[in-house]
Amino acid sequence: MANWLDLYKEMGDYLAPSMAKDHPNLPVVKEEGCYYWGADGKKYLDFTSGIAVTNTGHRHPKVVQAIKDAADELVHGPSGVIMYESILKLSEELGEVLPGDLDCFFFANSGTEAIEGSLKLAKFVTERPYVISFTGCFHGRSMGALGVTTSKAKYRKFLQPSHLSYQIPYADVKAAPAGVDAESYVVEKLEKDFKKLFKHQVTPEEVAAVILEPILGEGGYIIPPKAWVKKIREICDQHGILLIFDEVQTGFGRTGEWFAAQYFDVTPDIMAIAKGIASGLPLSATVASKQLMQKWPIGSHGTTFGGNPIACSVARTTLEIFHEENLVENSRVVGAYAREQLLKMKEKYSIISDVRSAGLMIGIELSDPTTGEVSGEAVGKVLDYALEEGVLFYLCGNEGEVIRMIPPLTVTKQQIDDGLQMLDKAIERYLQEQLIKGEK
Repeated sequence: MANWLDLYKEMGDYLAPSMAKDHPNLPVVKEEGCYYWGADGKKYLDFTSGIAVTNTGHRHPKVVQAIKDAADELVHGPSGVIMYESILKLSEELGEVLPGDLDCFFFANSGTEAIEGSLKLAKFVTERPYVISFTGCFHGRSMGALGVTTSKAKYRKFLQPSHLSYQIPYADVKAAPAGVDAESYVVEKLEKDFKKLFKHQVTPEEVAAVILEPILGEGGYIIPPKAWVKKIREICDQHGILLIFDEVQTGFGRTGEWFAAQYFDVTPDIMAIAKGIASGLPLSATVASKQLMQKWPIGSHGTTFGGNPIACSVARTTLEIFHEENLVENSRVVGAYAREQLLKMKEKYSIISDVRSAGLMIGIELSDPTTGEVSGEAVGKVLDYALEEGVLFYLCGNEGEVIRMIPPLTVTKQQIDDGLQMLDKAIERYLQEQLIKGEK
């Protein structure tokens, strides 16, 4: 059998392009804490957390032990055919950290599945056909989720779903005219957008749900004003429309609160959770109140692998680690420190056009040093140079113009300093390169 690094060079022969081609495809042999060890023998500081998944850090000792212990008892469910301790105790413990009366669960394997469940639940219980989503939001790539995903047109190319949905603009505080309060501007525009939609395209009585990412993830780490999110809740209540929060990325301490719902002080009717729930094992859930879930009878949804007993055991351990190590508080405190350091860097480098953050969910927007326009090309170069320095970031935004900084919630201020020092060197190298190009 071929050495895996030889296979790595030919991975396009084995993996679909949509799986093999991403940034930066770093070959790694080990992970631990906030670090990866590359096949090149180099140690890399990880500011991606497996795309906001390993919030407790890579291979936390308690997580590794929980996997081993759980595998000694059960490897597979399926829930319903059999029943087991971990799925029931996890449900009880999750209900203690979720907002409001969100305490009843349908477990699945991925964020997209949790979204599918949320949409199905909303349509079934309301007996209404339509869903409203927001331009720029990402909710997954399965056909139902694609119906409400609009972060990039390429995700829907040749796949325009039959899912019945309408889109209105996400909050854009930068669009507020000079001298106009940005928060008031986006709230008033939101009301106008809903009124226009209800007047010309769909009546509110036909709408089952409004779905949104309370903070845009893949769409660029956009953080709307709290009043804007509260107004959506108000409009939904006015028309008997269910509100769905996609907290796949914002959940489990990422924003400095357990969930973004608590950050905005708005409780949705349905929530989709995943990513950080089980420290890297596949697990997700559609969450609602008992009263709402009771209207979704047997046969209306189902799963074979959802709520895997090992994943549920690890999710319980994940919650335990959160409590023991105060990870939500660490996200808030260290996230504020990282923001403070990044704002200093923004003063130093004009190509940093914006820094947006909630806890350790941080977006660093870059612009072209010549034109001042947001630049995915600049981000790509800076990320490559940062990786050479020894720190791994990811990107987001419609044009890839935002550096996505999402370290494990175990990260320390010293590790933040280390990573940002490497980012500083990467930006400096990029600017020197552009200067030399301009002189030729």
